[in-house]
Amino acid sequence: MAPNTASLSNDRAAMRVTIGDMAAALGLTKSTVSRALNGYPDISDNTKLRVKRMAEDLNYMPLSHAQAIKTGRTRSLGLVLQLSDHDAQRPFLAEFLAGVSAGASTEGYTLTVASADNDIHLIDTFRNLLRDGKADGFILPRAMVDDLRVSMFRDADVPFVLYGRQDNDTGCAWFDVRGEDAMHDAVRHLANLGHSRIGFINGGTIYNYAGLRRDGFVRGMAASGLNFAPELVIEDAMTPEDGARIGARLLDLPNRLTAIVCAVDRVALGVYKAAEERGMKVGTDLSVVAYDGIHEGAHAQPPLTTYSVDNRQAGARLATLLIRRIGGEPPEALRETVAATFLERGSTGPAPQSAHT
Repeated sequence: MAPNTASLSNDRAAMRVTIGDMAAALGLTKSTVSRALNGYPDISDNTKLRVKRMAEDLNYMPLSHAQAIKTGRTRSLGLVLQLSDHDAQRPFLAEFLAGVSAGASTEGYTLTVASADNDIHLIDTFRNLLRDGKADGFILPRAMVDDLRVSMFRDADVPFVLYGRQDNDTGCAWFDVRGEDAMHDAVRHLANLGHSRIGFINGGTIYNYAGLRRDGFVRGMAASGLNFAPELVIEDAMTPEDGARIGARLLDLPNRLTAIVCAVDRVALGVYKAAEERGMKVGTDLSVVAYDGIHEGAHAQPPLTTYSVDNRQAGARLATLLIRRIGGEPPEALRETVAATFLERGSTGPAPQSAHT
């Protein structure tokens, strides 16, 4: 039987549609409609879809304050940005926030954003948001090796989702881009161009991604039949200045390498400077591959070959996963990874002939 919406249509302009109105139209209890709207796992997907469509048809808008009192939820997602991060203000952040906001609003949630200056302030900020009931759960960008945020939310039984992964994955939901596969494929790309002596400049080892990307590089060397040389691997580089300094160190080695893989685009741009200072042309004398897909890389000379990350998509998926976690889905069912997109540009080319003589 089709829902009886006719009796409500004349009242829409005069009064707010209530859960009771929808329940009567659907032939369901108010409790079932409420639980369907809030994504509870004990409600079937078919019932959730019926309720969602009815809410759209009747232009149902919940009173967030009343809903928070009844359910203990604010329908808000929390995000705390640590301003001391090396690239906290960079353009990718705008894309990421736009994605999170879009993903939240699609499900009728809002986004609460706060900032912190350091690790201590970060934890205090989270505690204040929890105390004041500002968010139902939190998105945690930049998964760390020893992540105090994860420990805190586990202990408090607060829903969270990581942008990144954790080795100790108990209670962890996440969305991540497989940077380790990108590093593996970067080596394979260079090996196919004839490079055999390849350096690797990794990112900050406090972040969980660094270990994954290092492992990907090592796997790529093995898969290409190349000898792994520990002296050609240097870690904890995050800025162009780091890239210039470490690039100079690698390029000044007696047995000169012909290619460098960088775990971070901004570091690769510093390697460009080190190469230029030594009269080397990137893409001809030295090949460089990196990871992130920042705008500066596209405008470098030559444009940087890199593995691009869709931060807007990542933000949207993190919001969706967190809302599902808030709705009661187990974290083990909320783990997604995607591949980065390879952008082959001018910074890679065949190994110089002198490298084979």
